[in-house]
Amino acid sequence: MTGATGAPAPRPTGAPAEDPAGAPQPDRRRARWPRASWGMLAWLTAVWVLLWGDITLANVVAGLGVALLVTTVAPLPRTPFDGRFRPWGVVVLMVRFAYDVVVASLQISAMALSGRQPRGAVIRVRLRSHSDTYLTATAGFSSLVPGSIVVEAHRVTGTLYLHVFDVEMHGGLDAAHRTVLEQEERILRAVASKAELIDAGYVPGSSRRAGRLTQPTGEVRR
Repeated sequence: MTGATGAPAPRPTGAPAEDPAGAPQPDRRRARWPRASWGMLAWLTAVWVLLWGDITLANVVAGLGVALLVTTVAPLPRTPFDGRFRPWGVVVLMVRFAYDVVVASLQISAMALSGRQPRGAVIRVRLRSHSDTYLTATAGFSSLVPGSIVVEAHRVTGTLYLHVFDVEMHGGLDAAHRTVLEQEERILRAVASKAELIDAGYVPGSSRRAGRLTQPTGEVRR
């Protein structure tokens, strides 16, 4: 296609490039491999190793292979992420996550040995952030801790429904609800941007000591 002067007309932004014969060229961005970032591959590999519960070279290699296969065959849609990496927040997140996994595992083992029947429940937790990224991360971290599993997630309302193995083990329904919100806060303080923290009602910072924002009326934002 040419303009009035005979020169080639400019190609619209985002349109595929054409060769001199007019044949469209393949989109190089779609042909990129691996399709996921190395950070995502490392995260999926870490989850695989955690599920096996044994850090070995074979598990790491297998986890990386599974991560590459999953992200190639069924790539996730791109989600906008404008977060900020906070080293101290990440340390707090991972240390507390490891602590929760160990404590919950010991509690469930003790319950199994005692023969006490668990009293389970399904709780609803509306998260404070408004991002699919943090909804997914909170659901993943919560499900990896023994004794709780996400059974449903509503992305429009930012709500998680979790089944807790035993209400007493979690310290009651209110404590189980609070545990999920605290997990979300640690994730936000580890990788969320300043604007995302403010939007969720938190004072920006990598520690919970930064506190919560309050409404102009003085009421704490829920």
